[in-house]
Parts: sequence; structure tokens; C-alpha cells
Amino acid sequence: MTSPSGPTEAAAPRGKPRKAALAAWIGSALEYYDFFIYGTAAALVFSDIFFPDADPATGTLLALATFGVGYLARPVGAFVLGHVGDRFGRRKVLVFTLLLMGVSTFLVGCLPTYDEVGVLAPVLLVTLRLLQGISAAGEQAGANSMSLEHAPAHRRAYYTSFTLSGTQAGQILATAAFLPIAAMPEEQLMSWGWRLPFWLSAVVVVVGFVIRRTLDETPVFTEEVAQDKAKLPVVVLFRDHWADVLRVIVAAVIASVSTIFTVYALSYAVNTVGVERTPMLWVGVLANVVALVAIPLWAILADRIGRKPVFIGGSLGCAVLIFAYLWAISTGNLGLIFAVGILMFGVVYSATNAIWPSFYGEMFTAKVRLSGMAIGTQIGFAVAGFTPSISAALAGDDGSNWVAVAVFTAALCLVNAIAVATGKETYRVPTELLGQKDARPSSANAAAASA
Repeated sequence: MTSPSGPTEAAAPRGKPRKAALAAWIGSALEYYDFFIYGTAAALVFSDIFFPDADPATGTLLALATFGVGYLARPVGAFVLGHVGDRFGRRKVLVFTLLLMGVSTFLVGCLPTYDEVGVLAPVLLVTLRLLQGISAAGEQAGANSMSLEHAPAHRRAYYTSFTLSGTQAGQILATAAFLPIAAMPEEQLMSWGWRLPFWLSAVVVVVGFVIRRTLDETPVFTEEVAQDKAKLPVVVLFRDHWADVLRVIVAAVIASVSTIFTVYALSYAVNTVGVERTPMLWVGVLANVVALVAIPLWAILADRIGRKPVFIGGSLGCAVLIFAYLWAISTGNLGLIFAVGILMFGVVYSATNAIWPSFYGEMFTAKVRLSGMAIGTQIGFAVAGFTPSISAALAGDDGSNWVAVAVFTAALCLVNAIAVATGKETYRVPTELLGQKDARPSSANAAAASA
């Protein structure tokens, strides 16, 4: 094993970082296209299709709650898929999650409506949403572990950031798929138009399966974990890393910014303020296009100055800008909505998205890395998944109290910043020493990062 102060793999990268990063990007884009078209549909049409007997406010609240159900399933999926990934390999998890997400999403598009089968319709909807949540639980942790363990030590943030760039690309595809759908006449939209984006997931299944079947297992898993597997990784995880798991859970609540931006704010703008669907969908598209550029740039900076300054700066920036964004929506001024939305979600929130894949993964040893990331993030994301419905309740019966929603979101951002600030800086620690209590920064990593 390399000493903490000696040469590391930073000088001679192991594995295939570019191939791993590309596979993570493409797979995440396809996977999260599926996941986010559900959120868009929940904000725009599900209240009328699956909860028509409720009054408009209650119907919207129920539709957004079904979006949150997918996050509720994530912790369960994290325990199961984390165990599989740490025992049997990262690749097996990535292939399984893509297949499960694609099939369950396609079936959402085949569901009967409430008018056709009554209460069975929302029951089936929630069941498929649970399967989506289980799939998503292993997706990012598996892709991040794969990218991190293939990457050279001094560029781990950069290569792992491709997973989140892929997630943003998936959001672009999901929102773009609904642009022509949202412009359809109301009768066609509600009868069959909303189903089309879900049926496109058949393409996701085929393309994603081919890509991920060609992935090589990571050098860390092949050379270290496979030779000395923990029979129950979760036992080792909570014995040696319980504090890190707790920190990731709290820090992962920053995902609330994403769910509030993509689901609650869309619903607030369209259903309460009366902004047209199409321009609001374009805000999401353009913000995510900007994020595709911002995320790798923030990651490069983090490889030079550390994870914590970039992450905390992004969290605090979102705490301020959420007030400006919801205020802009309340005015109905499209210019303000576009400008603040792109700045907050495309630029500032990207600072947190760029860093967490490396920062969270670097807290754990290879034996429990996938379990630690999956369990920690998915419990935190479960909280984030319900923030749109919590926000809808805070906004009041008429949905106009955006200030309460902004205060709520800002408080979550501050909690995230505190959790990150109490963590250990890991950007100079050699990959094989990550997660070890006695690990020390490497001068070789620092020199490579500044080169």
C-alpha cells in the first residue's frame, strides 16, 4: 500500500476514468429522464387524471405527494442495492437499476385513469413510483463509486461530476419531452398526450442496457474488495462510519432545492400565478443546459482548492436566491423568472451538485462505499422528495404564501452547509486511503492538482 506522503496513483491513473465517466453520464441521463418526467407530469396533469374528485388545491397536493413516494422507497432500495454493489460489484447494480427504472416508467404510461378504474388507478401509480424510487436508490451511488474508483486521485471531483451532469441532461430531456405535450389542446393532453414521454422509456431500456453491459468493474473492487469482502457491508458501515452516514444524510437534504425548483415552483407558477406552462418548462431546460457547463467547472475548482469551500458556497447561495426566484414567479415577469431561475439552478446549485459525488464517496472505504453513499444520500433525498408537498401546504389554501416556502428552503440549505463544514476535507487523500481514520493528505496529489 502506498504511504500517505509518497507517490500515488495521481501520477499513474488506474482504471479507465474517461470510459467510466462517459458510461455514468449516459446512464444517469437515461435513468433520470425517466425519473423526472414523472415529476413534470405530477405538477401538470396527474391531479386531474388520478385525483379528479378532489378540489384543485387538494388534487395538486396529492399529485405532488405521489412524486414524494418515490423518495420514500429510496432508503429501502439503498440498503438492498448497496449490499449488492459492495458484495458483488458496481456493474451489476448499474445494469439492474436501469432495467427497473425503464420498465416501471413505461408502465406508468399504460395506466388506466381514475375515471376508468376508480381508486385502483392511483394505487397502481404509487406502486410504480415506488419501483422508480428503488431503482434511483442504487443509480447515483453505483455510478459515483464506479467513476471515483476509476479516476486519478487528483481529478476525482471532475470525473465523478459526470454522474450529476448526466442527471441534469436527464432533466433537460424530461422537460423537453413535455414541451410539445404541454402545448397540446387540453383534451388531447389529458387523454393520451401525457403518456408519450413515458412510453419513450422503451428506448431508455435498450440503449442503457447495451452501454452498461460493456462497463469494466473498478480496479478498487477487483483488487481489494473482491479479495476481502465483508459478508454484511451494512454492519461494517455502521460500526466504522456511522458519523459519516449521518453527515451524508443531513447534507443530502440540499436536493430539496432541486425538487422545489422542478416540481413545486412549476406547480406554483402554472396553477397559482397563472404563468403559461411552456415558458416555465423552458426555464428548466435552459437552467439545466447552463448546469451542464457549470458542473465540471465547479468540480475542477474543487480539485484545486478543496470540496468544502465550493459546496458550502453553493448551499448558502441557494439559501439567498430561493427568495429571489419565488418572488420573481409571484410577479409573473418572465424575464425575471428566467434570469433568477438560471442563476440559482444553473449556476449556484451546480456547485453543490458538482461536489457531492466525490465528497460523499471519499468519506468511506471501498468495502462499504456504495452502501454508505446509497444509504446516506437516499435517506436525505427522501426528505427532499416530500419538500414539494410540504411547500404546497406551507403556501396555504390559495398557494400564495411563497415567503414561507422560501424560508423553509433556506433553512434546509443552512443545515446542509453546517453538515458539510463539520466534515473532513478529502481532496488530497490518496484513493486507497479514503475512509481510513489515519489517512493523511498527499503532497503528490496537491502537486498534480495545481499542475
